[in-house]
Amino acid sequence: MKRRVLGVTAAAAVAALALTSCSGGGGGESSDGTLNYWLWDANQLPAYEQCAADFNEANPDITVKVTQTGWDDYWSKLTNGMASGTAPDVFTDHLAKYPDFVKTDQLLALDDEGIDLDQYAEGLADLWVGQDGERYGLPKDWDTVALFYNKAMTAEAGITDEQMASLTWNPDDGGTYEDVIAHLTVDKNGKRGDEAGFDKDNVAVYGLGLQDSGQGMGQTQWSFLTGTTGWTHTDTNPWGTHYNYDDERFQDTITWWAGLIDKGYMPKLETTVGASVNDNFGAGKAAINSNGSWMINTYTGYDGVEVGIAPTPVGPEGKRSSMFNGLADSIWVGTKQPEAAAEWVAYLGSAACQDVVAEKSVVFPAILTSTEIAAKAFADKGIDVTPFTQQVADKTTFLFPITENAAKIDGIMKPAMDAVLAGQADADSLTAANEQVNALFE
Repeated sequence: MKRRVLGVTAAAAVAALALTSCSGGGGGESSDGTLNYWLWDANQLPAYEQCAADFNEANPDITVKVTQTGWDDYWSKLTNGMASGTAPDVFTDHLAKYPDFVKTDQLLALDDEGIDLDQYAEGLADLWVGQDGERYGLPKDWDTVALFYNKAMTAEAGITDEQMASLTWNPDDGGTYEDVIAHLTVDKNGKRGDEAGFDKDNVAVYGLGLQDSGQGMGQTQWSFLTGTTGWTHTDTNPWGTHYNYDDERFQDTITWWAGLIDKGYMPKLETTVGASVNDNFGAGKAAINSNGSWMINTYTGYDGVEVGIAPTPVGPEGKRSSMFNGLADSIWVGTKQPEAAAEWVAYLGSAACQDVVAEKSVVFPAILTSTEIAAKAFADKGIDVTPFTQQVADKTTFLFPITENAAKIDGIMKPAMDAVLAGQADADSLTAANEQVNALFE
């Protein structure tokens, strides 16, 4: 039987904190009033250290210690900690990960009684309810995708901000999106990608940067394109049991996208290994990057680079599209202090903490009023984040696909997608990969 922590206690903690307003080992090691909390984003560490300090002051019998570990090591350390009994009491959770944590009974279910779920952006709270009807997280933030571009490069190419804001795309000829990418690509002799004599094998600046193949989700790589065709990752969401990588709309999109490499407009996949797509952008090696809203400060922080942000292109069905992802905080089943952990999670999911996060202008908090604070904080720094927030306002988003077997799906889709981008296979080879993915649910 799954243990549940009482929402009444958690809600009371939030109320008390509203009136008043590092390092750490595993939760399995602490039973002295110390809660260990893990997150992966270094940019958000100061905000959550402030939240922890505020919480500690209002709850002198509970001390929260915050540990930040980079994404590449975070999940391996977490799963190893769960196996050894030293995982943190509370941790930042991801939609791609939590279904398998639930499946292996690693999370405590939360009682959300007394918590206003309507305060969060539409759909976010629902994502964290498992197939068993239990809640396993309270929303902390959300993200969408947009285009970061080098304004000096677009200006030199004669491309206006208005043009960047009104790009169109289709899988047949790429629309004005491909036109712009081609024109922003420059070879080492100064020839543009749409000019006679362009040398695709000796490119100095790529029109579009490449992070990787996107595995099975393609969140920042291609999902904002496939989403404009009417294609969906799964049959239903959340908790789909059938993937659609064999769909013609998906494969046509990937064929177009991979074709940018062959044309010399996007770097070859093998050159991206160990490289940072955003650092290449900052170094002037690419004119456009598609990336998530959590990267705003990174892109706008490069010295000597004036950055513009444009919305994703309008697709063949006449609308833009962006994956809508949201993180939450979950409680490890091995915590020795479930009620204290519930109080901390409830505080993390409250305006008292999310307003602090918002004022740091790093991400968009899940609470709508906190999102407004974040947008203003970005604006005060001279950053217009409308391309990210407008997707939500216009309801042109689709929810991050939630299914079991996420790690196994990526294990199948990564080599399959890599082969297509490397020119070793055509997109129709993804039909065979799709059969392997769907066999996981049989």
